Amino acid sequence: MTSNQILMATETAHPTLRAAVAGLPSYVPGRRSAGEDIAALASNESHYEPLPAAAAAVAEAAGRMNRYPDMAAVELRERIAAHLAVTAEEVAVGPGSVGVLQQIITGLCDAGDEVIFAWRSFEAYPILVELAGAKPVRIPLDDAEGHDLDAMAAAVTDRTRIVLLCTPNNPTGVPISHERIEAFLRSIRSDILVVIDEAYVEYAETGSGPDSLSLYREFPNMCILRTFSKAYGLAGLRVGYAVAAPAIAEGLRRTAIPFAVTALAQKAAIASLDASDEMEARTAVVKQERSRLSAQLAAQGWTLQPSQGNFLWIRADDDLRARLVGAFDQADIMVRAYPGDGVRITVADPASNDRVLQVMATILAVHAA
Repeated sequence: MTSNQILMATETAHPTLRAAVAGLPSYVPGRRSAGEDIAALASNESHYEPLPAAAAAVAEAAGRMNRYPDMAAVELRERIAAHLAVTAEEVAVGPGSVGVLQQIITGLCDAGDEVIFAWRSFEAYPILVELAGAKPVRIPLDDAEGHDLDAMAAAVTDRTRIVLLCTPNNPTGVPISHERIEAFLRSIRSDILVVIDEAYVEYAETGSGPDSLSLYREFPNMCILRTFSKAYGLAGLRVGYAVAAPAIAEGLRRTAIPFAVTALAQKAAIASLDASDEMEARTAVVKQERSRLSAQLAAQGWTLQPSQGNFLWIRADDDLRARLVGAFDQADIMVRAYPGDGVRITVADPASNDRVLQVMATILAVHAA
């Protein structure tokens, strides 16, 4: 090849994305509200303002935002550890539970390794797995919209490194019982990390899901994943955490992006834990509204599984899903649609929930006709 040919080839070449990235689906967030009359029920955010103590902590910490945060998040990890009766060495933090999950997958998976999860479940799961060069293994939900743990256990191969269990499941709201997870843990290899994703655990009724801390103490290959984005109302600050065996937790801290959890987020999370009574009072109201919505939708004729999250799930084919989304759009209500599967509706304030009931009654009558 002549020097001119080399120059021409160089001039026409351009950087390209990795094949795994080029073919990666984008995470689809819930649509944002564009006006005061819009009911934003597409993202499972808290519909309360931040806890006063958390807002005060952020305001106080803002005066030092010119300084880097504590990369090790020592104070926050110690406070989480005290809250859960574990040690700080067992705690790793990150930018939301999804950020910590990325640390988990990065820390454990090589190219071609497998990560098993239910589907449909949290939409970020396959994206994070593929981004790491690993293989997502989707196991269909059972007839009750929950995890088919027998099928998940049967899907384990020599390349399986992680199993993700979302309880209560997003978007269906169905929890996994303590007994079923315990049996599952006993049935699979001890070198597989089983991640219990409890992003919505604060909204679950006691006993509906697992006692994850007791399971963690018995099974060292288990990891608990939680967030401050939902019940604690810190979605805009991005802070979540994992509880794992010290060696695993240390690896998660190593794979974290430096300074990813801001000082404001760390201080707000600590203040939120200290205001747990107020947070629990808020979640109690959400539970009451969830029960009211569920009962009235059932009375209208809708079929839905009991939810333990701050949302309800309507299984719908594409025709019904389109009708639902169209009717909600007309009523200035934003919900989350999942093509081929259904619609998720966040439980909000009573007035917004009443608007949901009105739309659902109308669309059911039209659909039945």
